[in-house]
Amino acid sequence: MKKHVGKVYLIAVVMMLAAVIAGCGGKEVVMKEFRSPDETVTIKLNEEWQAENMGFDGWVAAANKSGTDAVIIMQFEKTTSGISGVGDIQDVIKQNYGLSDVKEAEKPVIEGVTGIEAYTCKMDMDGTTGEGYLIYGETDYAYYAFIYAANRLNDNKKSNFRTSCESFQENAPEIENNSAVETTDTIQWFNAAYAVLTHANGWDYTIYGGLPANDTSKQLQTSLLDQWWGVTDRNSADETIEWLITEGHNSGFAADMESLAEDGLGDVEPENRVDYLLQNYEISEAAANSYVSCFAAYEANPENTMIAWDYSRAMSVVSECYLAGFYTETEALDLSLEVGKMIQESFDSWESFMESYLVGYEYWAEESSDERRALYEELKAAPDNPYAVDFHLTLEKSW
Repeated sequence: MKKHVGKVYLIAVVMMLAAVIAGCGGKEVVMKEFRSPDETVTIKLNEEWQAENMGFDGWVAAANKSGTDAVIIMQFEKTTSGISGVGDIQDVIKQNYGLSDVKEAEKPVIEGVTGIEAYTCKMDMDGTTGEGYLIYGETDYAYYAFIYAANRLNDNKKSNFRTSCESFQENAPEIENNSAVETTDTIQWFNAAYAVLTHANGWDYTIYGGLPANDTSKQLQTSLLDQWWGVTDRNSADETIEWLITEGHNSGFAADMESLAEDGLGDVEPENRVDYLLQNYEISEAAANSYVSCFAAYEANPENTMIAWDYSRAMSVVSECYLAGFYTETEALDLSLEVGKMIQESFDSWESFMESYLVGYEYWAEESSDERRALYEELKAAPDNPYAVDFHLTLEKSW
């Protein structure tokens, strides 16, 4: 499952509503508090400005009376938005606003917000040009973008905006978790089997399923399981998991690799294989590179070349079906135990398991696995490294 970032594209709609022309000069600004509709965000802005409703519970937006300057605070709650980091937000803003002349800018100090980045830039919004001051960061609860848009920025506007950002306060709600079992070493082992995907989705790899078990995650996973897997009930969940552990993409992979071997790819020098595929198949260069990488892995280990990809996703889907309510927690953990033992029978370490997983990703996505590998390395270097749990741990039922 790839990152689900559809919500972010709405930025393109709401930002275009704000006109960006010359602002308010250098007089002293009196501030007042503005709140998001759900009151999870408060920030102080010019008292003469008027609040705007952007249609998102955790967002704050305001503009001066003539609509000439605008500020929008965008909140992306970590457990429901599908955003995996501020980089996702930055990418979409760059793509939709014709950003140019992007330069690092002075960063405000915002209590409770970490990883702060700040930039000034030129913006082109649906033919309207202007300048922007963009500040990004995150809290334990959410990712944030703080945006000031105007025709022309000056030092006074930038200073006032930093002051506003420094007044930011978050009132994060307590997140309900209906899980009834303790997270044991065995459950942490389960989590590690699909931690890269959990991390890619911006979720918590220390929690079974990556999200707290509650009504919010139930709604999210019900939607995602239908969208990505066609899973809509217990029967379709059973069928999907059975397919993953008995056939999966490994079946098609083996057939494709055998076909390539029969066509003589193994007789071609490795450095010439991409050209060979491009000349003999209707295939993109990215796909050709992926197939060459997969074929090399298949030559080295034809037995379990990419089966970890299917096993990892089976573990993930089982946990998601629990969050969606298709399985009870006990049923999901029992299934995870079954698949976990299959993984231990097929591999001798997390390293060999992940190498197989990465081959599977390349085959499925027809693109390089470098980004997934980087996530794996990032997880191994993390203080709460999920792969610190012994691969050969005796997996025991404790629930």
